[in-house]
Amino acid sequence: MRVLGVDPGTLNMGYGVIEEKGGSSLMMITCGVISAPQKMPIEERLCVLHEGLTKVISEYRPEVVALEEPFVAGNARSALAIGRAQAVAILAAAQARLPVFRYMPTQVKQLVTSYGRSSKDQVQQVVKLQLGVTDLPEASDAADALAVAICHLNQKHLDDILKRGY
Repeated sequence: MRVLGVDPGTLNMGYGVIEEKGGSSLMMITCGVISAPQKMPIEERLCVLHEGLTKVISEYRPEVVALEEPFVAGNARSALAIGRAQAVAILAAAQARLPVFRYMPTQVKQLVTSYGRSSKDQVQQVVKLQLGVTDLPEASDAADALAVAICHLNQKHLDDILKRGY
C-alpha cells in the first residue's frame, strides 16, 4: 500500500510518500515541502499548495492520504490557518478520488513510537529506523509527514488485527 502523509500549513506543507511491501517492510518513496511565500495573499498561497500537492499525487500515485489534525491550544488564528491548509489537502485528495484519514498529533506519536508524548526528535529517530534511512530531510514538515504516513499504516494493521479477532 502506498500512503501520502501530509503535515498541513499555509506557508509550508510537508508531504511524504511511503510504500509498504509484504506487510511489514516500509520504503520511503519521496518527501518534501511545498512552500508558498508569506507575503503572498492567502488565496494565492492556498492555490500554490493545492497545485503542488496535486502534482505529488499525480506523480507518486498514493492509494490513501493521511493528514495530521491541527493542535493549536487555544490559538484560534492558528487553527483557522491550519484548517485552510488541511482543506486544501482534503480537496486535492478528493479530486484524485483518494480516501483521507486524519490523525491527532498524539495519535501519530502513539502509533509511531508507542508513546503519545514523545518528543519530535524521538519520533524522527523511530521514523528513520522504520524506513531504514540514515537521514531524514532537514525540513521537519517533511519528516512529520512521513510520521503521519507510518501512523496510518500502523493504525491499519491494528484495525486488521481487531477485525480478525486477535
